[in-house]
Amino acid sequence: MKSTVPTKTGKLRLPDRSWRLQDAKARLSEVVREAQIHGPQRVTLHGRDAVVVVRADEFDRMQRPVTGREIARAFQASPLADVAFERNSVLSPVRNIDL
Repeated sequence: MKSTVPTKTGKLRLPDRSWRLQDAKARLSEVVREAQIHGPQRVTLHGRDAVVVVRADEFDRMQRPVTGREIARAFQASPLADVAFERNSVLSPVRNIDL
């Protein structure tokens, strides 16, 4: 079972950045501030995760489609970037088609 910890206002909150819905509603400004400073804040409803409050720029980043350039950057930053491998190509016959 999760233990609770006091916040600076003296109220109890779950240590894993979870808020009960009624607490999140009553202290929305604090939930938003915590999300901006410490990262995503989970809001629970009847003890189950319902939503997550995240910074706007983090949400925008998650919504942006991944481009080939970003994938290439991720591969270049990989610790395995210097691993050599053989690339096998299969030559397939090409047929002529009249259009």
